[in-house]
Amino acid sequence: MRRAVSISILAVALGIASSPARAWWDEGHMQIAYLAYKRLSDPVRDKADALLKLNGDYAKWTAGAPDDKTAKMYAFVHAATWADDIKTKQYGYTRDAVTSPTAGQNIGYSDHNQHAFWHFKDIDFSPDGTPLPPVDPVDFVTQLKLLTAALPASSGASDDVRSYDLVWILHLVGDAHQPLHAAARYTVQIPDGDAGGNAESVIPASGWSMVLHAYWDAIFGGYSSPYGAIFDADDKDGLSSVGVSQAEAQIADPAVWAQESADLAKQFAYAPPVGAGKNPVFLTREYETNAKNVARARAALAAARLANLIDNALK
Repeated sequence: MRRAVSISILAVALGIASSPARAWWDEGHMQIAYLAYKRLSDPVRDKADALLKLNGDYAKWTAGAPDDKTAKMYAFVHAATWADDIKTKQYGYTRDAVTSPTAGQNIGYSDHNQHAFWHFKDIDFSPDGTPLPPVDPVDFVTQLKLLTAALPASSGASDDVRSYDLVWILHLVGDAHQPLHAAARYTVQIPDGDAGGNAESVIPASGWSMVLHAYWDAIFGGYSSPYGAIFDADDKDGLSSVGVSQAEAQIADPAVWAQESADLAKQFAYAPPVGAGKNPVFLTREYETNAKNVARARAALAAARLANLIDNALK
C-alpha cells in the first residue's frame, strides 16, 4: 500500500505538487496523449472530442488555441493531466482510502474522490525475503478494466460517466507504463516498502537530490502546456521519433502492462548504483542513459496502446 513520502528538492524547485503517484509529470502524460490523438481515426476522434467537452476544465484546457481544430487537440492533450490536477487544493477532492466502500466505483463527475490508488499497481517483491503485505483490492489494472468496459456507447453508461472514464483512461494508461508505478520493493532496510521508489534518494547529473520515483517521473520534464508538449514530442529527437512494435501495441490487457513495467523496474529502476536502503546514491551515466531509453520506449508504447484502446471502444 502506498504511503505519503516527502517531495524531492527538484519538485520544489519546479513548483510541482507533491504526490507519491504522479507518473511522468505533466509533460510526459501530455506527450503520450498527443501521440495517441494523432493515431485515432477521424470518427473516433470526433467522439472523444465531444466527450471531453463535458469536463468542467474544458475551457482551461483549450485556452490559447488559435482555432477550433487545435482547441480539440489541446483539450485531449491537457485532459491527460486531470487525474493529477484533482489532487490539488483548488479542486477540493477528498483523499480517499483504497479500503473505502467507494474505492472502486465508477459514477462520473459526481465522484469527488481523488482515488490516488488508481494510479498504480504494486507488484511487490523482496530481494532478501522481507515479508510482503496483502495485495490492494483496487489499482490501475482493476480500474482500467472497469473504465474501458463503460466507455463504449453500447455500455449503457451515461455520457457523464463515459467522459469521466475517458479522462481517467488518458492518464492511467500513461501511469501503467511507468515502471515504478507497478513495483514496490521491500528490504531489511525498508521493511514497510518503498512505495515504488519513494523511499530511496538519488543524485543524478543535475546535482539535485531527489527520490527515485521522482527521478523517473521527471524524465520528460515537469509542468508544461499542450503547445509545449506537442512541440517537444515533434522535435526531431522527440517522442514522435521512437518506434513501436505493432505486436506489442496490440496487447490490450493492463495486467500485462503492469507486469512489463514491474519487470523493467527490477531490471533498470532498482539497478546499481541504487542500493537497498534510503541513503542517497549518485547515479551513473549508464543508469541515466538506460532510464531515459526505457522511459521513451514505454511512453511511445503507451501512446500506441492508448490509441488502440480508445479506437476499439469508440469505433
